[in-house]
Amino acid sequence: MTNPITITTAPCCWGVDDVKNPHLPHWERVLDEAKAAGFGGLELGPYGYLPLDLRRVSQALDERGLKIVAGTIFDDLVSPGNRDNLLRQTEEICALITRLPKPETHAGQRFSAPYLTVMDWGHDERDYTAGHSDRAPRLDKTAWRGMVENIRAIATLARDKYGVRATLHPHAGGYIEFADELQQIVEDIPADLAGLCLDTGHMAYSGMDPVATLRRYWNRVDYIHFKDIDAAVFQEVMAERIRFFEACAKGVMCPIGRGSIDYPAIRSLLTELGYGGYITIEQERDPRNTGSILDDLAASRAFLAKSGF
Repeated sequence: MTNPITITTAPCCWGVDDVKNPHLPHWERVLDEAKAAGFGGLELGPYGYLPLDLRRVSQALDERGLKIVAGTIFDDLVSPGNRDNLLRQTEEICALITRLPKPETHAGQRFSAPYLTVMDWGHDERDYTAGHSDRAPRLDKTAWRGMVENIRAIATLARDKYGVRATLHPHAGGYIEFADELQQIVEDIPADLAGLCLDTGHMAYSGMDPVATLRRYWNRVDYIHFKDIDAAVFQEVMAERIRFFEACAKGVMCPIGRGSIDYPAIRSLLTELGYGGYITIEQERDPRNTGSILDDLAASRAFLAKSGF
């Protein structure tokens, strides 16, 4: 790599996606194991997982030598009636992450961390068609405009009040998932307002080629997530009517380097284009399947190190 990269992780590697799930590990355990796995940073995780108590979280991070590289909005971006909730989350998350110890800014990094990663979620009709562009219903023009206005409101608040860069993350099972939706959201949200967090696993799951998509939208990519996909499990779940996180519970996401995504090609592209900054490893799973987390993270880190990251 021509510019420095810091590899970080996220609570979803421990199965933390739905904060109401009774099987989630305690957040301090996640911090302990992120440190044990050798990471210097991680994402905040879904709203409500880590407490919004500045002193408590700061102390926990400092004790472990960790930094928060991004907060997350993972919610219904479509419904106009959800605007107040989305802005409250934006306020509380940005107020916390901007007062925590700041991650280092690397050469080649367009915007400093921490970021606010913004994902649409919470629609059964899309969750059951994750990965199936031909089956998935699309928003009509009015609903799409409403989602765009919600995103604009989030990104404007994060930028103007807190100096936080919002990065839009296409996510399997949400209303920004497929190639046509990514193209449209890039056209509708200006570059000075928000960038992209492109995720190799979600791109591949949704039928997009990660290398070609990263290259196409390179001028909007501020932050990157790495995952890998078990091809055999993927083929199995694509033949079922299944929610995205149910597919993850079956093991569709695997340690990086053991799946179908071409990471040597991604490394070549990122080197060519001079990416610098943060790359977050993710591997969604059922939180009850925690036995292999550290082994999986070690395998992913070892593969990436061997590959030149």
